[in-house]
Amino acid sequence: MATDAGGVGHNSEAGREKVVWERWTKKRTFVRALEGTYGELKEELYSQPRIIKTSDLKWKGGPHNYGKKVVNPQACRVAQSIETHIDAFAPGGYGQTHGHMNSAVFFVLKGKGHDIHDTRRIDWEAGDALIVENACVHQHLSDDHDDETIVLIMKAKPLFLFMHMIFQQMVEFPPTEPVPGHEDYQPPANL
Repeated sequence: MATDAGGVGHNSEAGREKVVWERWTKKRTFVRALEGTYGELKEELYSQPRIIKTSDLKWKGGPHNYGKKVVNPQACRVAQSIETHIDAFAPGGYGQTHGHMNSAVFFVLKGKGHDIHDTRRIDWEAGDALIVENACVHQHLSDDHDDETIVLIMKAKPLFLFMHMIFQQMVEFPPTEPVPGHEDYQPPANL
C-alpha cells in the first residue's frame, strides 16, 4: 500500500538532529513511468523546454550551504537518468558529511575549497572538476573566507536508484549556525 509519507530510513528525523532541508523527508519522484506509444513519448520529449532559468528556482538550505535542484526526473521531463543541482557556500561555509551509492561530478564555478573523501583531503578551485566516487563518505568545504563558493553537481542518481542501489547515509548534518562574520550571507539571486 502506497502512502504519501516518507518512510523510515536515512531520511527519518526519528532520534536524529533537526533536518534542515525538506527534501530529506518529502516524498519525491526519482524515476518517472514511461507510458504511452512510442510516438506519444517522442512528441512529449520534443515538446519539453531545453532552457531552465535557474534564477527562477528557489534556494533551499543554509546558513552555510544553499542548494537548488536544476534538472531531475521530478522537475524536468527531458531528464530521466540524471540529476543536477547548484550549491552555494557562504564564505568559509561547509555542508553535511554524507555518503551515497551514486558517483558525482562536482564542477567548481567560483571559489576554492576542499573535500574530505573517506578521510582523505582533496583541494579544489574554480575551474576544477572533482569526482566523488561511488559509496564515498564525503564533505564539501569552502576555503575562501572572503567570498562565496559556487559549484555545479551532476550525477546519475536516478539511474542508481532505479537499479535499487539506494544506500545513502547522513553522517553529520549541516551546521545550523551561520559562519561567524557572515551571518547575513544569502546566495546570489541571479543564479
